[in-house]
Amino acid sequence: MVIFSGFVAFKVVDIQFFQGKHYRSKAKENVFRTQVIPASRGSLYDANQNLLAISVPRYDICMDPVAVRKKLFDAEGKDLAKELSKTFGKSESYYYRKIAKARKENDKYIVLARNVDYNTYLKIKKFPVFRKGYRGGLIVSSKTVRAYPMGQIAKRTVGYERKGEEGNYKGVGLESAYGSFLRGTDGKRLVQRLGNGKYKPIKSDIEEAPLDGYDLVSTIDINMQDILHHALLKQLKKYEAHHGCAILMEVETGEVKAITNLTKQKSGKYLEDYNYAVGESHEPGSTFKLLSTLALLERDKVDTTQVVDTEKGRVKFYDRVVPDSHRGGYGKISLAKAFEVSSNTAYAKLINEAFKKDPKELLEYFEDIKLNEKLGVSIRGEKAPLLPDPDNKKRWYGTTLPWMAFGYGVSMTPLQTLAYYNAVANKGVLVKPRFIKEFQNWNTVEQEEAKTETITTICSEENASKMRMLMQKTVERGTAKNIYNKQVSMAGKTGTCQKYYYVKGRALEYIASFAGFFPVENPKYSCVVVIHEPNKKKGYYGSTVAAPVFKDVASKIHVSNHDAKNISLANSKYTGLANYEKYDLLSDKYKTIMPNVKGMELMDVLPLLENLGLKVKVSGSGRVKNQSISPGEKIGKRKQVTVELS
Repeated sequence: MVIFSGFVAFKVVDIQFFQGKHYRSKAKENVFRTQVIPASRGSLYDANQNLLAISVPRYDICMDPVAVRKKLFDAEGKDLAKELSKTFGKSESYYYRKIAKARKENDKYIVLARNVDYNTYLKIKKFPVFRKGYRGGLIVSSKTVRAYPMGQIAKRTVGYERKGEEGNYKGVGLESAYGSFLRGTDGKRLVQRLGNGKYKPIKSDIEEAPLDGYDLVSTIDINMQDILHHALLKQLKKYEAHHGCAILMEVETGEVKAITNLTKQKSGKYLEDYNYAVGESHEPGSTFKLLSTLALLERDKVDTTQVVDTEKGRVKFYDRVVPDSHRGGYGKISLAKAFEVSSNTAYAKLINEAFKKDPKELLEYFEDIKLNEKLGVSIRGEKAPLLPDPDNKKRWYGTTLPWMAFGYGVSMTPLQTLAYYNAVANKGVLVKPRFIKEFQNWNTVEQEEAKTETITTICSEENASKMRMLMQKTVERGTAKNIYNKQVSMAGKTGTCQKYYYVKGRALEYIASFAGFFPVENPKYSCVVVIHEPNKKKGYYGSTVAAPVFKDVASKIHVSNHDAKNISLANSKYTGLANYEKYDLLSDKYKTIMPNVKGMELMDVLPLLENLGLKVKVSGSGRVKNQSISPGEKIGKRKQVTVELS
C-alpha cells in the first residue's frame, strides 16, 4: 500500500508539474476552438442599381424520424406527407413511405429537400409534426448561395467564383475578376463546447469581426442587355447558327453596356456557356478592312479617291486567286467605293502594291496601334491577337500580304475588333473596355474604379472622320444597305469569313459579322455582332445574318435614348463626301442626260455615272473640276466620259 500510494503521488506530481501544460492544452482544445465567421459576399449591380448577383440564405430540410413519438406520427404523419407533396411536387405516398421506412430502420437522419428559400423554410416549420419543435424531428441546416435574379441575361459575363479544396479561388466573369473585393474578409471568434456537438461564443481577445465584401456597380445596363440578348437570339434561331456573340459599348468611356454569348445546346435551346466575346479569337474577314484602310491612309500610301481595277472580280497572286463575292467584279473603282462594296480584289491589290517591298511597314503600323497586344480587360480569358510575321518564313508566304488585306491570316476576338471600330467613332482614340463603374460599401462609394483608360491613338482625327463617312455610306448604299433606317443614322462594315477551309475532311462553314456605331453624327454607342456557322442554305453573309442584329439594337436604343433624338448634322466635321440625299436625288433625276458632277468626290461620281452606262476615265485627284460631257446634255450612245479632278 505504501509503494502504491507513493506511485500515485509521483504521477500526480508528474502530471501537475511536468506534463500539466501539455494536458491542459489538450483539454482546452477539446473545450475551446476558434470558429470562422464567414463574411457576407458583396452584391453585383448593373449601372442602374438592378441586381445581377446577390448572396441569399438557403436551407436543407432534413428529419430525425426516430425522434417523433408513434402517437404523433400516427396522428399527423399523413398530413405531413400531404404538405410536403404540395410544396416539393413528389407524391404523398413517396414522403410517407420514406419517413415510415426510416423509423422502422432506426435511421435518425434523412433529407427531404435541399436549397429551400427562407419563406418556404418558415412555412415548413408550421407543417404537421414539425410544428412540435424538437419533438417533431425537424433538422434544418443553413448555407449561403449565390443567386442571379436576371437568369440567363449576361450570365457568362456576370460569371461565378468557387473555392477549391486547396483554398484557391477559381471562376469566370466579373464574379471571379473582382472576387477579392466581393468576398470580403472572414472573422474569427472563440467558442466553448457545451456537448452534443454544440458550441457557444465566449468573450476573447482573439475575436475578429468579419469585413463584408464590397458591392460592385457594373457598366452593364439591363435594359440594353435585354435588347441585345433577344436581338441576337432571334437571329441565331432564324439561321440555326451554332453560336454567336454581341457587344454594345459606350464610345467615349469604353463602358460595356451589354454583352451576350449564346450557344446552341443539344436540345435546340440557346444558352450562355462560354464568353466568346472575350475568349474566342478567329479570322475577322472583311471587318478587318477598316484597319487595312487606316494603314493605307496613315502611311500616306493612297487616299480614298485612289482608283483600282478589280479585274472582273478575280485577281491572281502566285497560284491562288482572290475572288470578289460579286461576279464580274466592280470595274475600276475608288478605295472608298471598294470599302463600300467590300471588294476583296481591290484591297488585295492596294495593300500588296503599297507594302510588298517592305511588309514590315504594315506590321509596324499594326504594332504602333497595339493590334498585336491584348486589351487587358478585367475579365479573365482574353485571347491574344495573332498577326503573321514576315521574318517567320514558315508562316509567311507570297500570298500572306494580299490575304491579310481582307482579314485572312490574322486573328482577333470580337471585343478587340469592337475596340478599334469604337476608336474610329472616338476620333481615333483607342480606349480600354470597362466592365465596372465603382465599388460600394454600405451604400457609399468607398473606392471608385479607374476612369476611362486610353490605350493609344490609332489614327488622325481627319482619317477617323473619313472612315466614319465611309462606314456610313456602307450602310446607306453599300453591302449593309439592307439595314438602312432613316430614323437613326448608322455606320459600319460587314464581314463574311470562311471557317475550316484549312481542315481536311471538315465541311466548310462561315462566320458572319458586323461592326459599327450609331448615331453617325455624334457616335454614342459602338456594337459588334459575330455569328458562327449559320445554316448555309438559309444564308451566311454578314449583311443578312449579323447586320440585322445591329439594326435592331440601334433602332430600339435610339427610340429609348433621349440623347439620340437631339443629334445635329452640324456635329459632323468631315465634309469630303457628298450628301447622301443629294446623291439619291441626282441618281433618281438623271436617267438619260448628263448631271452636273463638278465639286463632287470621285467616290460619289463613279457609281452615279456608271449607273448611266458610262465608263469613267479619270485624271488628277481630289474633287471634280471638269467633265467632258456638259451638264444637261443627252448622253445618247456615248459610252465614256472623262472627269478631271483637282
